[in-house]
Amino acid sequence: MQIIPCENYQEMSTLAADLVQEELVKKPKLLFCAATGSSPAGLYEEMGARYKIMPGLFDRMRILKLDEWGGVPEEHPVTCEYFIRKRLLEPLAIPEKRYLTFRSDPKDPEEECLAIRNTLAKEGPIDLCVLGLGQNGHLGLNEPASHLEPFCHVAQLSELSLEHKMIASLEIKPRYGITLGMQEILSSRKIVLLVTGAGKKGMVNRLMEGKISTTFPASLLWTHGQVECFLDRSVQV
Repeated sequence: MQIIPCENYQEMSTLAADLVQEELVKKPKLLFCAATGSSPAGLYEEMGARYKIMPGLFDRMRILKLDEWGGVPEEHPVTCEYFIRKRLLEPLAIPEKRYLTFRSDPKDPEEECLAIRNTLAKEGPIDLCVLGLGQNGHLGLNEPASHLEPFCHVAQLSELSLEHKMIASLEIKPRYGITLGMQEILSSRKIVLLVTGAGKKGMVNRLMEGKISTTFPASLLWTHGQVECFLDRSVQV
């Protein structure tokens, strides 16, 4: 894992966007797995700014959603679907045919997971996966556990995840999560981990210990040979 300390959130977002641009130049049809939330939001804003200058850079890029809050109508502003459409698909003019997604409120969540597994088996592997660091070390909605699921699955949400800022306004919380599994994430050719916010400093300290455990899913990133971890000043140890 390469650690990249950044002066602030803007520098972190800009440097991460530089990396995305470099990867798109090398592989225009890149499969980009997108996390949601405040950590990658600046990166996506920077990508949108670059689209205005060089729109052709993104004209073959494919986007895959990392995870979703289950049981919430997909048009609701708290969903990952809404976030990705507003922050990536619309600013980058990504058509539906280049967007790999899954419903937030499917009739059969298990069938929805199977469909995305099959889609990823056909379209993958992921070329560049953008991740944030959860308050308990989760990646996507892969929560700490004695065993981590390898493939897309229905996830039971921890209390910490149910307190996430994205869903804080909901009176009725999501019933479950849908997330890519750890094998699908770790099969990515390159991974970008973006960490910001003083409240995550303890998690960064734990990550830097390098002890690999399923009870701290982010630690499994140490097993991957191409991870770039961007830390803004608020979380640097």
